[in-house]
Amino acid sequence: MTLFAFYCRDGEGGPVLRERLLSDHLAHIEAHIEDYAVAGPLLQDDKPVGSLLIIKATDEAGARAKFEADPYFIGGVWQSIRVSPFKGVAGDWVGGAAWKR
Repeated sequence: MTLFAFYCRDGEGGPVLRERLLSDHLAHIEAHIEDYAVAGPLLQDDKPVGSLLIIKATDEAGARAKFEADPYFIGGVWQSIRVSPFKGVAGDWVGGAAWKR
């Protein structure tokens, strides 16, 4: 399994769309929780301005399919989306420094 980081910034209508779609978005995440390494909002002044989702998949096409099923994607919350393969090598989530194992 490979990790894919989706860095998403909201569009102008982000706050209204987020509020409208929040319960559907959270239900989707919960129903597919096994597909996520981590997911959450990007904040500015304690308000969501985007999202970071790290999705587990065998390839980028599979990760994109999972991502594009999210109600926030379908509803147009995100204006800008970047995706890259991700490899965690340091920190709490990976148990310290991977190169020291």
